[in-house]
Amino acid sequence: MVSFRRVMPGIMLVSGLGAVAYGFSQFDLIRHFGLGSLTLAILIGALLGNAIPRLSQSTYRDGLTVVQRRFLRTGVALYGFNLSVQQIIHVGATGVLVDLLMVVSTLLAGWFIGTRLLKMDRDLVLLVSAGSAICGAAAVLATGPMLKIGGKTIAEDSAVAVATVVLFGTLAMFLYPVLYTTWLGAGHFDFGIYVGSTVHEVAQVVAIGSALGEEIAHNAVIAKMIRVMLLVPFLLIIGTQLAGRTAEGKRNAVPIPWFAVCFVAFAGVNSLQILPEQLVLVLRLSGLLLLTIAMAALGIDTNLQRIGKAGLRPLLLGGGLFIHLVLVGGFFNWMVHAAE
Repeated sequence: MVSFRRVMPGIMLVSGLGAVAYGFSQFDLIRHFGLGSLTLAILIGALLGNAIPRLSQSTYRDGLTVVQRRFLRTGVALYGFNLSVQQIIHVGATGVLVDLLMVVSTLLAGWFIGTRLLKMDRDLVLLVSAGSAICGAAAVLATGPMLKIGGKTIAEDSAVAVATVVLFGTLAMFLYPVLYTTWLGAGHFDFGIYVGSTVHEVAQVVAIGSALGEEIAHNAVIAKMIRVMLLVPFLLIIGTQLAGRTAEGKRNAVPIPWFAVCFVAFAGVNSLQILPEQLVLVLRLSGLLLLTIAMAALGIDTNLQRIGKAGLRPLLLGGGLFIHLVLVGGFFNWMVHAAE
């Protein structure tokens, strides 16, 4: 009972912030700008956390920790109900191949630019690269627990990574419609797959697709969700590479991200279509709300002064990866389309 009393204030606080963020995300104006509930939650949390710094160290601390760990991982797992084998079949081998090429190439480019050219911290490079390559803020949230870095540092680094997602994903929302109408059009390749394989956030993909037509929007969302599924092998690889060795020279056990395994399992269950549709909708909403609440907790732990110390290098990395997504993504889509 004592433990319950200790965690409830923090859980109630960020649950309220998450509800506010989700409510605002339902307005058409907010959707038009591609601001999903995850982005709004961290912004609201950061504003409150910096206005009242004692929130992150007071009676709310235990609840914030529970949310950042348990709620986050459960939310990622439940996100699997947004995917199905049928979606993968719909976009075909072309969509899967393009997504795979983009995720791998973006991660490699991020590692090279971040660690070799910009001399950035490894963990921050991985967070920014994962957010750009896979699924924006959700990828940043899922990658953080695998890096074994301090609580304060992970909050600050994650906030920086999410900021790059918001900035360059917003730029994409203005750029892609211009590319479609003035240059690429529909004749060079499937523009929906191009959008889904290169834009950061699901909300941003939806906003771009909606502006360009129903068919483009449909293929864009499916291609994006396949990218989301690639989060699982990425986390497994990260866990393997960062396991390290003991003092005796033996390799530590590889941390298995069970929440990611459950993500795949839930996607499989969703593919079988054995659950009532209303239940699936509830599970999808539950996953989204849990991630939104986790982002609010992350925002409260975000100290803008410490983030400022990161300087311009994270933005340079995010900008370099944005250019890679637009240009190399266009080339890969054209190449795969031409080979069909």
